Amino acid sequence: MRIFVAPAQLVRGELHVTGDEHHYLSRVRRSRGGEIVELVDGEGRRARAEIARITDTETIMNVDEPEVIVALPPVVRVLVPLIKGDRMDSCIEKLVEVGADAVIVWAAARSVVKLDEHKRIQRLAHYQAIAVAAARQSGRATVPEVLWAGSLAVAIGELSPEGRLVLDPASDRPIADAVPPGAMDIALASGPEGGLAPDEHDALVRAHFTPVGLGPRVLRTDTAPVAAVAIVRATTRT
Repeated sequence: MRIFVAPAQLVRGELHVTGDEHHYLSRVRRSRGGEIVELVDGEGRRARAEIARITDTETIMNVDEPEVIVALPPVVRVLVPLIKGDRMDSCIEKLVEVGADAVIVWAAARSVVKLDEHKRIQRLAHYQAIAVAAARQSGRATVPEVLWAGSLAVAIGELSPEGRLVLDPASDRPIADAVPPGAMDIALASGPEGGLAPDEHDALVRAHFTPVGLGPRVLRTDTAPVAAVAIVRATTRT
């Protein structure tokens, strides 16, 4: 069993857990005193803790000495356009599960969804909460950050120059053949429901993104980046 705590809370000694994580332990998992919990701070540290007691408002734990979890390369950052409906939520959830380290959301020319500033702030907070839940469920020690890029140029600037890949249904090149050997940081870009606009695709190619394919079938915009990250992780075996 694993929960997330703030980095400042992850210290040896007694810890009082409130809020969503207390609700998860007391109501969802129905935990009891004496149970062992793994605490992670979302930044690569963890600690073993034993539940001392649970009240209506908090869970009290005795925490052991924290340790650092060494992250294995490569870092995988994914550029994902806004997707309509619940499929955006599902895409972010699955990206976290298969091993994405950061998700950069952007408004592609052919994205159906358009957000004003107020809605964008709310939506990003919602997406980050999904990332936290997915990290807990999948046993990750770190929570991938969900970021917003106001333009493709800004989005490209957030991605690594080391290994850049763009999903292209017209490409016959497998992802496994395009991942640079020993790459420490890989960037993966995908398009919206209607595909990347020609100028967006050209901009990515000019920025040294290698077009790669996922086989003979055209996958949905929420499925394609998830499959691509899974292939990258399998290729690099981390």
